Amino acid sequence: MHIVHVTAELTPVAKVGGLGDVVAGLSAQHQKMGHTVDIILPKYDCLRSDQIDDLTRIKTDLQVPWDHGMVTCSIWKGQVHGLSCLFIDPHSDVGFYHRQAIYGQVDDIQRFAFLSRASIEYLWQIKSQLDIIHCHDWPSALTPVFLFEIYQKLGMTKPRVCFTIHNFKHQGVTGRDILETTGLHRQDYFCQVNSLLDLHNPHVLNLTKGGIVFSNFVTTVSPRHAIEVIDENQGFGLEPVLQSHRSKFAGILNGVDYDFFNPATDPALVATYHADSLAGKQENKHALRERFSFEQSHKPLVAFIGRLDPQKGLELVEHALFTTLKQKAQFILLGSSLDPAINQHFKTLARQFSDSVNAHIEVGFDPQLSREIYAGSDFMVVPSKFEPCGLTQLIAMRYGSVPIVRETGGLADTVFDIDYSDKPISKRNGFSFKDFDETGLDSALQRALACYHDTPERYQNIVLNALRSDFSWNNPAQEYLDIYESIRT
Repeated sequence: MHIVHVTAELTPVAKVGGLGDVVAGLSAQHQKMGHTVDIILPKYDCLRSDQIDDLTRIKTDLQVPWDHGMVTCSIWKGQVHGLSCLFIDPHSDVGFYHRQAIYGQVDDIQRFAFLSRASIEYLWQIKSQLDIIHCHDWPSALTPVFLFEIYQKLGMTKPRVCFTIHNFKHQGVTGRDILETTGLHRQDYFCQVNSLLDLHNPHVLNLTKGGIVFSNFVTTVSPRHAIEVIDENQGFGLEPVLQSHRSKFAGILNGVDYDFFNPATDPALVATYHADSLAGKQENKHALRERFSFEQSHKPLVAFIGRLDPQKGLELVEHALFTTLKQKAQFILLGSSLDPAINQHFKTLARQFSDSVNAHIEVGFDPQLSREIYAGSDFMVVPSKFEPCGLTQLIAMRYGSVPIVRETGGLADTVFDIDYSDKPISKRNGFSFKDFDETGLDSALQRALACYHDTPERYQNIVLNALRSDFSWNNPAQEYLDIYESIRT
């Protein structure tokens, strides 16, 4: 099968959040399973070019219909960790991808609508015999609209589209003028409730809604979240659309690249380890404490790694910091925000603990440091308001850091409470709480710390359960192949 992903992100060359990890991990697994995979993304001027091998311009004259004219593009091809990638490079004074940024521009809608139009135009011009186009979030949501309303009529009848929504909060809401800019036109057709028209504002269009309507199948990133977005008002206004297209909607849990995130081989660690030999984990904890001038003691080490976004439950993250210290334990935070005010708040907090031997706050993100923290910590707190899937808890378990999570979305699908889960004891791999409040977090955190101190053998069993959990891409990749096959027939 020939699969093409259209995406705004790809780890490690253009990473903002978990989307880039998912595209890379799923693509790599499908390639291992014998399928042909290409990934199309913009040629940002901030790409990690050191992570691209054999980057070559393969086309210089791709003509893309745009704004009542044509934009000439170059197409570049390269390998990113063994994955075939095609980079869209428009020759335009607007400089869509020459902003030293992936997101956050006032014309993001136009920038990524162009990605969709250029991608499908290129695939049509080269007469690609691909089977599946897999689109991700609102930046590539117009791809199926272009395919089914323009390019199928030009003979591009073979491909089917799978559309994955990683985060329903961001939907690509825009004015009607995008129809003229992209060449879709036909406002009377697209500005309908059963098409791109936003359900809550009749003057704007919703690109994510268009992706849902025009795709052959729609997924989100965990089974629990698929229920939540339809039945528990987590669809950010898209609930009626999802309900009407329920027959082609499902949740598939994300995976983690177990080759890359592997404590048995990870070069970032001072000592490697695995489920049958845990001594190296303690060496990593010792090294992590040395790095941040922590006291060396029997205290448990609690960590938070992730975006400093309100979705992540920042008020509970901060509460976890102070509660951990009151409980005579240690705490490390690693993360950053797109919001300067949030970054400043945590930088102020970092200064408050600058001389602490039990707490450290690092505002920023360092991939190697993150793996050192996963390996050196005893617990990983993930108190999200909502969490479509979550990768932090999956990586934490891969490294034997026991997750303490709020029971929502993908967190509920992957972390099973040692005390309250109905799973077999061997599958219980963490601690969880239901209500998004300090009382709920305190209950789970205190149970975790008490387990560490009072029943160390039980704690070690939870660590082993976490390490032995399988959240690789093996099962999710097969589930996606089953969907691809179902929409091809």
